[in-house]
Amino acid sequence: VYFFGEGDLTDKGLLGGKGCGLGTMTKIGLPVPQGFTISTPACIYYSRNKTQPAGVKEEVEANIARLEEISGKKFGNSSSGNFLLLSVRSGAAISMPGMMDSILNLGLNDSNVSSFAKATQNERFAWD
Repeated sequence: VYFFGEGDLTDKGLLGGKGCGLGTMTKIGLPVPQGFTISTPACIYYSRNKTQPAGVKEEVEANIARLEEISGKKFGNSSSGNFLLLSVRSGAAISMPGMMDSILNLGLNDSNVSSFAKATQNERFAWD
């Protein structure tokens, strides 16, 4: 698991196309929202074994904690409305459109969407 800007940013076999691109943009100072990439080998391992490689869960949790610290937001926070929302996108070394749907607003659920609507003062936006 690599935070944007870490790892070999030329190795699409390691980070995928999006991971390399976002990491490179971060490294040169473009205003890219912070995030992290789960490596291609970790994804291949999961695909073959239907279980995640040892340590990946802990690395993801550590990177979410890093995002929380940088953003001042909390993943899954339902009390203050100060939500850290994530997007999950595929990014293979060779693009294959339609192979995976993007998951947007990971962290928003039926329990906290009302708090998010209140925080943004826009109920339609929250439910969209």
